[in-house]
Amino acid sequence: MRVGVIMGGMSSEREISLMSGKEICKALDRGKYDVFELNINSEKELIDKIKTVDFAFIALHGSFGEDGRIQALLESMKIPYSGCRVLASALCMDKNLSKKLFRAENLTTANWIVAEKVDFDYNSVKAFGYPLVVKPNSGGSSVGTFIVKNEKELRSAVSEALIYDNEVIIEEYIEGTEITCSMLDGKLLPVLVIKPKDEFFNYSSKYYNGGAEEVVIELPKHLYEQVSKAAEICWKVFKLKTYARIDMIIKKDEIYLLEINTLPGMTANSLLPKSAAAYGLSFPELLDKIIKLSVSK
Repeated sequence: MRVGVIMGGMSSEREISLMSGKEICKALDRGKYDVFELNINSEKELIDKIKTVDFAFIALHGSFGEDGRIQALLESMKIPYSGCRVLASALCMDKNLSKKLFRAENLTTANWIVAEKVDFDYNSVKAFGYPLVVKPNSGGSSVGTFIVKNEKELRSAVSEALIYDNEVIIEEYIEGTEITCSMLDGKLLPVLVIKPKDEFFNYSSKYYNGGAEEVVIELPKHLYEQVSKAAEICWKVFKLKTYARIDMIIKKDEIYLLEINTLPGMTANSLLPKSAAAYGLSFPELLDKIIKLSVSK
């Protein structure tokens, strides 16, 4: 099978995409696959390069990667690809819509508001109290994400986040234990707890050695059941396929949903490969499983 690993792209997460793509290329079984590295800078470039492959392994992050557009393009070209389909990709990329769906399914998520301009009504978030979390509505990898402790910092963070998106999420800061739930074909893999060295799980914590401690956590039965049920609901409601990663925070005995990643990172430091390894799947085996599941669906 001729597998094209699509990486790079045009988003603010290009560097991480290249890291993911190169790791995937190195790990794919050359006895099974003829592997092509497709480093793209535009939609037209992708169309020109993708025509000769049998399967597209998407290693893109951010816009034109996780938002459903490349999935729609590949479907129109009748090229099978890895991961979630168009609708799930678009829904999960939009944090505001995701949080509305969480609420509709009685899943707890932090209170939030959406800002579309720097001079929005700052009084509207006073009820939340400080600190607050500010992040682009459709961003990832913690690019443009801030924890702010007063209105001056809030105004600066909103201005910075608007560089990356035309909508910004401002939400309550939930102090608790951050966990991540990797799912493969609807099955929950070992849950990881994230203990960042910095104030929160930011860009450097995610992608550089020693930035965070990420280990399997043995949750009490009642908490594991809550986490497992929430992950199962997300898988069904958002119509997830093949694999995804769902991030949550545990505060005392309550689970807060953060977001869903339809194209989780695939670098040496990434969470989904670590969770799969704890389950007993090596990185090459995980990639092989993803391809087989994607083709069968």
